[in-house]
Amino acid sequence: MNEKFQVTSSPHIHNDFTVRSIMLDVVIALIPAGLAGIFYFGIHSLWVILASVISCVVFETIWNILLHKKNTVGDLSAVVTGLLLAYNMPPTIPVWMVIIGALFAIIIVKQFFGGLGQNFINPALGARAFMLASWAGAMTTWVSPSLFGSDAMSSATPLSLLKAGGEALQNMPGVQKLFMGDVGGCIGETSACLLIIGGIYLAMRGVIKLRIPVSFILTVSVCAFLFAGGSTLAERLQFMRWHTFAGGLFLGAIFMATDYTTSPTTPKGELIMGIGCGLLTSLIRLKGGYPEGVTYAILIMNIFTPLIDRYTVPKPFGSKSGKEKLEKKLMNFIAKKQEKKEAAN
Repeated sequence: MNEKFQVTSSPHIHNDFTVRSIMLDVVIALIPAGLAGIFYFGIHSLWVILASVISCVVFETIWNILLHKKNTVGDLSAVVTGLLLAYNMPPTIPVWMVIIGALFAIIIVKQFFGGLGQNFINPALGARAFMLASWAGAMTTWVSPSLFGSDAMSSATPLSLLKAGGEALQNMPGVQKLFMGDVGGCIGETSACLLIIGGIYLAMRGVIKLRIPVSFILTVSVCAFLFAGGSTLAERLQFMRWHTFAGGLFLGAIFMATDYTTSPTTPKGELIMGIGCGLLTSLIRLKGGYPEGVTYAILIMNIFTPLIDRYTVPKPFGSKSGKEKLEKKLMNFIAKKQEKKEAAN
């Protein structure tokens, strides 16, 4: 017989999902936020997105050719990495920096560790952290939104204003602008509204579960309410709204913290991942020197994912828990002592 059988461990679950179909759904979910970025920040944002996606695809193709491996470009994972990387870039970033970032994401973070499913951190976020360390100035230069980027002026992001505090808070945009994306920031992170729509689409398609995004966002909101500032209830609620809708929280929580490879696989693990990301994001935002903490929070929790999975995997049906084993040993010990006492009498 020439048939090939693939031997795998249980459970053997069959569905219609493929890597390509999942990645295609993610691409579809990301498109609205990208269009908003082009609308608010201009045509250069489109060049950044195209350069990032094309570079990721090209670098993955070259890698597969050089190593005589099957070309995996068709699974669209490189396209998703390119989109996420571009969405984490400021609108003014030079294209050549984006290309180097794509090289780092695909070759260093993804392929050096075995390719799709083997990387231990999110490739797009790993590349963004690398670029922040390499070109801090270019990675933190922002412009105010305008119709298709016309007459764009340099400006601070809402999180920068929150970090400055004091009189800077008078320049904070309204919650409606934060929600719709009419604020300074990275290309694909500003519109919480469109990112939520993309997240709902992914949840309805069964691509993601909501445990990580919801626990992540709620944790940041609660921490902001308790610790961000304000002496009255109204002021605390205002700080909570600012921290919830400003920055890359929704982009990170919906599209990157839920990455299959770098997030836990168990329900408890997903909650731990979301809460951990939320706590670290809040800690960096409120106590750190950098106004945004989503990137580093997710990367840190990515590293702990194997440990989280190890200690949250459900016990097989019928197995004895540690407590039950201890109680059994104690009962046996008492029984033997009683037998010895009776024998002595």
